[in-house]
Amino acid sequence: MSKLVAKKKIKKKDHPSLDIVSSQGFELTGKKIVLCVAGSVAAYKAIELARLLMRHGADVTCVTSNAVTKLIQPDYFKWATGNEVITKLTGELEHIRLADYKQSDLVIVYPATANTLGKLANGIDDTPISTVLTVGFGSKIPILMCLAMHESMYDNSAVKKNMEFLKNKIQFLNPQMIEGKAKAPEPEDVLEIVLKKFGFTSILKNKKVLMTAGPTIEYIDPVRVITNLSSGKTGVLLASELISAGAKVTIIYGPGNEKPSKGAKIINVTTNSDMFDAVKKELKKKYDVVIMAAAASDFTPESISKSKIKSNKKSLTIRLKKAPKIIDLVRKFRKDALLIGFKAETNLTKSALIKSAQKKMKESDADIIIANDIGKKYQKNPNNNQVLIVDSNKITSSGWKKKEKIVKFIRKEIEKKLE
Repeated sequence: MSKLVAKKKIKKKDHPSLDIVSSQGFELTGKKIVLCVAGSVAAYKAIELARLLMRHGADVTCVTSNAVTKLIQPDYFKWATGNEVITKLTGELEHIRLADYKQSDLVIVYPATANTLGKLANGIDDTPISTVLTVGFGSKIPILMCLAMHESMYDNSAVKKNMEFLKNKIQFLNPQMIEGKAKAPEPEDVLEIVLKKFGFTSILKNKKVLMTAGPTIEYIDPVRVITNLSSGKTGVLLASELISAGAKVTIIYGPGNEKPSKGAKIINVTTNSDMFDAVKKELKKKYDVVIMAAAASDFTPESISKSKIKSNKKSLTIRLKKAPKIIDLVRKFRKDALLIGFKAETNLTKSALIKSAQKKMKESDADIIIANDIGKKYQKNPNNNQVLIVDSNKITSSGWKKKEKIVKFIRKEIEKKLE
């Protein structure tokens, strides 16, 4: 076997450097970060920054200038991140793969020189870094620029002009003014900014959250089931949002279509009974927040056929019984937890939806009920939604938004309750 073939067979997950991923937190789990390292002696600190980002869950790819490769061998960046280092652009279209629309979550320039700043401000893309930045700038990927240069360069009117042009379009992290130099910020300061950018707050940091998400299925016979159309998307997105905010999340997840959130502890279940038992077991542990977001079945067959029901019957009667309400378990075990329930209805007026949510809040002794109408309007575009957050004091509407924005809205309301 050739060395090239052997190399291709090494899986990224086997790279030893990835052992540190999420060792200090899950806030950046699932986030792809491009780290552009420009030609400054501060480049050696980029190694430390890459490792810090990885320790909080990020997937980091480095793009280096030619000047940097004379200071630090590219293999050092590969060792640090487990990813190939971009030192030149080839037919692989590295700039598109990294910085085109939605290809990455953030581009960090660390350290950022006056030269790199000027090229971005003036649309010049004659190096791998400047081309990646040009693509990212056009595709609206957030850019964080961490400046480092001599103080006289920082005070140059042309540099100031470039910063003025970019100030509302990208984010700058101010340098440290030491010994006549505008020195690159410390990696820990950059990490703090990045964590805040992705929703990290001290309110949710280290809070223990128990969630249910996804549908359940109820067996009629070994191959036939009763279920619902829940994809689990809102629950999975909300879990990811809470993880990004520093929470420690456990998800009891039914058979949804969405891939469970990275960084969460996942407990897979199938039926309402499975979910009930799993929630009961988890509630014996300490949780600060409990969120019942699953679309658990309300009814289950009274009896399950042990063999497949024959298809030659002209009719079939299936008797259903009420399934237990899982949310009603919570206060028996966790009286002090913030309890959040979900209430889905179809084709109701706003006032009727509110009354339904208030009734459920009273019955379950919940602190918040998140109500939504999954009727005709929702079914036309299930990637969008509108929720009402109902508590004892007020009713707040999210307005119609993509689910990705809905969960940010929910997270903010949770934070207000925890303040």
